[in-house]
Amino acid sequence: MLKITLPDGSVREFDGPVTIMQVAQSIGAGLAKNTVAGRVNGRLLDACDVIAQDATLQIITPKDQEGVDIIRHSCAHLIGHAVKQLYPTAKMVIGPVIEEGFYYDISYERPFTPEDVAAIEARMKELIAQDYDVVKKMTPRAEVIKVFEERGEAYKLRLVEDMPNETQMGLYYHQEYVDMCRGPHVPNTRFLKVFKLTKLAGAYWRGDAKNEQLQRIYGTAWADKKDLQAYITRIEEAEKRDHRKLGRELNLFHIDEHSPGTVFWHAKGWQIWQEVEQYMRRVYRDNGYLEVKGPQILDRTLWEKTGHWDKYRDNMFTTESEKHDFALKPMNCPGHILIFKQGIKSYRELPLRMGEFGQCHRNEPTGGLHGIMRVRAFTQDDGHIFCMEDQVQQEVLNFTRLLQKVYQDFGFTDIIYKVATRPEARIGSDESWDKAEAALFDSLKASGCEYQVAVGDGAFYGPKIEYTLKDALGRQWQCGTIQVDFSMPERLDAEYVGEDGNRHRPVMLHRAIVGSMERFIGILIEQHAGALPVWLAPQQVAVLNITDAQSDYVQEIVAKVQKVLPDHALKIAADLRNEKITYKIREHALQKLPYILVAGDKEKAAGTVAVRARGNKDLGVMSVQAFIDLLAQDIANKA
Repeated sequence: MLKITLPDGSVREFDGPVTIMQVAQSIGAGLAKNTVAGRVNGRLLDACDVIAQDATLQIITPKDQEGVDIIRHSCAHLIGHAVKQLYPTAKMVIGPVIEEGFYYDISYERPFTPEDVAAIEARMKELIAQDYDVVKKMTPRAEVIKVFEERGEAYKLRLVEDMPNETQMGLYYHQEYVDMCRGPHVPNTRFLKVFKLTKLAGAYWRGDAKNEQLQRIYGTAWADKKDLQAYITRIEEAEKRDHRKLGRELNLFHIDEHSPGTVFWHAKGWQIWQEVEQYMRRVYRDNGYLEVKGPQILDRTLWEKTGHWDKYRDNMFTTESEKHDFALKPMNCPGHILIFKQGIKSYRELPLRMGEFGQCHRNEPTGGLHGIMRVRAFTQDDGHIFCMEDQVQQEVLNFTRLLQKVYQDFGFTDIIYKVATRPEARIGSDESWDKAEAALFDSLKASGCEYQVAVGDGAFYGPKIEYTLKDALGRQWQCGTIQVDFSMPERLDAEYVGEDGNRHRPVMLHRAIVGSMERFIGILIEQHAGALPVWLAPQQVAVLNITDAQSDYVQEIVAKVQKVLPDHALKIAADLRNEKITYKIREHALQKLPYILVAGDKEKAAGTVAVRARGNKDLGVMSVQAFIDLLAQDIANKA
């Protein structure tokens, strides 16, 4: 007698082996109709898979996240079915699930057009309407090769070559179309009705720019229409907030083909940069950091000692001079150790905290570059703490609390905490890793933060905490990090004199709060849809005259505000152009200024101003001093 234990603890008995679908049918016709797959003893399987021994079983439906992911994966296969019908000479490559969607990489003799994508989506809908079963067949390796040879699917054959130890492989049949996959997939196309193809992009075979270019069709799929519509709304809102679009409209920065992966900051954009940098500089100062500055280029021998030359060289910009190899630094850590090593350090000086706005260069592939979010030249609010082992937990705890305060000031209150543990390829002893990981876990427990564990995602030199913030659209951005490193101080021979008079290795904590300054400013622009808080705005106030008769009064207002608020890096300007007042108001409103002040004859006579706040809010007429008080409060409160 076969026993199947369900999530509620109930047990169902069967005379012999049974499929997941048959178990669902024994529970009820409604459940069977909604069964996408099953989790057997913790493993996701197809609804047609057989359970031959006693097991635990969770029926997966579209209500489960796993069910939605399976729907998305099956939609990717459906792209293949539609493409092969419409464009028979196309070669199918891979079609994985991604966050909130899926894609399929395809090789075809010409570029696909938006009209092609529309035709593919239409054919997918026709195929779904046929309500056909998706059939799974576990197939011997030799037969799999024969199937794809007959169909001329060269990329599928190359994928088979990558799996030399697989003797049986899963083939999924969508009528005449066949694809290879580990699964699971939906049992029938009726589950795939709520989908949309979203965009077309380029991709490289195996993600390597040296290989041939493919075409990637993206899509999304959901369990019901409301979820799809909510997603489409989020995407539309994200497009409105796109930092590249706003960067152009607000005259903040641009990216130029003459220097791909780097940022040309315009005056207004650089003003935002300066405000963020000066804020972080105050954070350094107020929390015991010594600001330092290391060189941009360092000798190969240093990178060999740290392990970067062996493990990270392909991502480094290198050069040669006088028979020596050099590299532009991809990170600031080795330079800080060299600074630490100058002079004998005592245990009394620890923890020693160094901070740097260090410019780094990484040779990112062209296809991965994205506005100012993913660049080749970037500046980090980088810091390193040199301390003793018994100081690690407190330093990490202090850092977490500091990071929370900084994120709150920038308007982010929802933070995800993740501990990334040792990867397979790493340096350092298991004992060092045990100590480092324990310190991170203990510090988060002491801070009262709930956290996730990302097994194997640590850096090659140490485990880390990743701090991920959520923005106004619920998107996640991993910015902050703190990493425990026992290895690099040993590799570069960093020491301090302990209380016992002997020399010891310090523990090195790598930490950043905003991470890449470029990327963080891009996140800020999208978070606030370009309407940055008053204290961060590249210009807070414009004072407008209605006629030339108020020009002197407008200049007096500007001078008075600047005189009263000199310490707030205030950006206020007079607009005395001979234009209609409605035109000037609209122009400044489109630049998302926090405040627009208007002065006419009445205001001049009364010593007042008419105040408009961002969002077309009319705050009425107030005295200049009342406006100064309002502005000062906004700045002080990080409003």
